[in-house]
Amino acid sequence: MDLMSIKDPSFLKGLSNKELEDLSRDIRRFLIERLASTGGHIGPNLGVVELTIALHKCFDSPKDKLIWDVGHQSYVHKILTGRANQFDTLRQYKGLCGFPKMVESEHDVWETGHSSTSLSAAMGMAIARDLKKESSYVVPIIGDGALTGGMALEALNHIGHEQKNMIVILNDNEMSIAPNVGALHNVLGRLRTAGKYQWVKDELEYLLKKIPAVGGKLASTAERVKDSLKYLFVSGMFFEELGFTYLGPVDGHDFDNLFENLSYAKKIDGPVLLHVLTKKGKGYEPAESDTVGTWHGTGPYKMETGDFVKPVHTPPAWSKLVSETVQKLARKDERIVAITPAMPVGSKLEGFASEFPERMYDVGIAEQHAATVAAGLATQKMKPFLAIYSTFLQRAYDQVVHDICRQNLNVFLGIDRAGLVGADGETHQGVFDIAFLRHIPNLVLMMPKDENEGQHMVYTAVQYDDGPIAMRFPRGNGLGVPMDASLHTIPIGTWEVLKNGDDAAILTFGTTIPMAMEAAAILEKRGISIKVINARFIKPLDEKMLLELFNENMPVLTIEEAVLQGGFGSSVLEFAHENGFHHVEIDRMGIPDQFIEHGSVDELLKEIGMTTEDTVNRLNTLARKKQKRA
Repeated sequence: MDLMSIKDPSFLKGLSNKELEDLSRDIRRFLIERLASTGGHIGPNLGVVELTIALHKCFDSPKDKLIWDVGHQSYVHKILTGRANQFDTLRQYKGLCGFPKMVESEHDVWETGHSSTSLSAAMGMAIARDLKKESSYVVPIIGDGALTGGMALEALNHIGHEQKNMIVILNDNEMSIAPNVGALHNVLGRLRTAGKYQWVKDELEYLLKKIPAVGGKLASTAERVKDSLKYLFVSGMFFEELGFTYLGPVDGHDFDNLFENLSYAKKIDGPVLLHVLTKKGKGYEPAESDTVGTWHGTGPYKMETGDFVKPVHTPPAWSKLVSETVQKLARKDERIVAITPAMPVGSKLEGFASEFPERMYDVGIAEQHAATVAAGLATQKMKPFLAIYSTFLQRAYDQVVHDICRQNLNVFLGIDRAGLVGADGETHQGVFDIAFLRHIPNLVLMMPKDENEGQHMVYTAVQYDDGPIAMRFPRGNGLGVPMDASLHTIPIGTWEVLKNGDDAAILTFGTTIPMAMEAAAILEKRGISIKVINARFIKPLDEKMLLELFNENMPVLTIEEAVLQGGFGSSVLEFAHENGFHHVEIDRMGIPDQFIEHGSVDELLKEIGMTTEDTVNRLNTLARKKQKRA
């Protein structure tokens, strides 16, 4: 079938199951070919081809609301809603988003990039539907990994209590990004092996009704007998106890099975959970055989072999550098315990887990829980290392404030993917953590200029005993600098002068250091002398160095790959104001007050005015102002 000709899902209504199977093969071939050049979430999407087709055939989107949890498995949905011709631009600057996006299509009714939000959103839509006395189906699609998130469990409890009409599709592929963990995962495992639960339940009810009601005792206990037999025949009645009608498990690649159960679900009054079993990566052997999450989301790859296309001789990834340094230190310090909320692969903790399995905890998609577990460990004089992405840390904000910082507990937060991340777009840009962490008492916040300083910062964090300490580090690879053989601590709150100068100063850290150095070199050739300072401690500030700059009336440009509101530059302005330096020129460069969409990091920096050229122009203006005053 010509996928480019698809305008909306209505064409599915007239197709036979044989034609739908042909369409499934066409879609899989299309995804494997297109994602080979763009990269993307290939494993999750290959797994939901038949399920997505079945949902669009059985329901009438956008009247009926299909709500994709996390959203990384929405590529098939995008194809069926008329966007196949945009896949060459997937996750590229100004191109097709890798997640649902309302401005792209009326069929994208909920935007998401983080897990476990679909059920709560669905409840809101169901309440609105009923208040407006409308008639439509609300159908959230949630993975077994996302279902372990606390927010999803809260929503299940509420939906079951209110008995709202809703059809929850549990897409169970036994994995999220990494293999799933936890007791709920084990419940699902038992249900997978239980066979057709609804058939068993209906047969029990039929058989019990045929028993003659001889004597009141049997009649009064019939319902309890039925309930007891349910537990005998099926291990794990978790969803039914929450108030849902449970259907399944269903083969998510069998159209007959899917249509039979979806038809049944539409007739049931109250909330239904349809348990669908799918195979992540189905139809592409390298992705289908993946057991650790490598094919969850990828860059470009060679379609014929499945080999990833990577630059040759690249420096080590930041995640790998940090995790391996922690692992190295753990050999001598038995107090170190690593914790991750379902990101052992992304945070490169496989090596730590292999060497210290008793000191490595993947708590599942439960960022709040992860943060408080770390706090609990710290109360017992352990050294917890919480490896967490910047945007995932947003979900644990209260626990960082209330459980870690308020109690001044010695937790080491390794904030991965800090700064712009590129292709994943606005849901994953790690640009808010400085602003939401900087104002919390007791917390030390730092970011290294390169991987060598990074390993020393990890050592500093492990040696630090006075409370919580966090290190930000970016996505991607280091700079390839020489690495010191022995580690040392960096004095807390101290900055480093990388280049001296008299006309203006740059205060920056992390990924923007090379840009600052390049801009200073350009201006040096024009006769303008720029001081470049590695402001590696975002909190506390190096107040001694700031006083020296301000006493010299040195104009300052702060640069941060993070939001300006409440960020590092704001802290410099606050310090100047509080210490009476009202006439010092301070300019700030950073992320403006907007969400930054997807594209390469260089493209995004250019769009928001954070390039070497922009830096040169701003410094030139500051230096000329100083010259005029002189």
